[in-house]
Amino acid sequence: MSAQRVVGIVLVSHSAEVAASVAELAKGLAGGAAAVPVAAAGGTEGGGLGTSAELISAAAASVDRGAGVALLTDLGSAVLTVKALLAEGDELPDASRLVDAPFLEGAVAAVVTAAAGGDLDAVEAAAVEAYGYRKV
Repeated sequence: MSAQRVVGIVLVSHSAEVAASVAELAKGLAGGAAAVPVAAAGGTEGGGLGTSAELISAAAASVDRGAGVALLTDLGSAVLTVKALLAEGDELPDASRLVDAPFLEGAVAAVVTAAAGGDLDAVEAAAVEAYGYRKV
């Protein structure tokens, strides 16, 4: 059985627990979204708070199904680390993209859109649109 071409999603946080929890929540709210590869890249290799280029690269490689990889970050050095990896040019799969979106709401929108078969542009647009979600 061949793997379906679907956008992969990487959630980059300073905390391994936060990244894993957001991934679990996003997949759960998307009805499980079993076909969508989502990877958490949180914290450092030693389990501390921070970001790791190696963990991000490995996560991106693990979710690459040939339709692109959307990387959503929490803040600060997570953003800078992903930008640096993209600038290197060979550290992330082809068609990897940093998505400027709120971390939690954007992750949910990205997973739902990828599960519906959206391409990388559609996944990015849905995640970015989450900025407009008002609570009051």
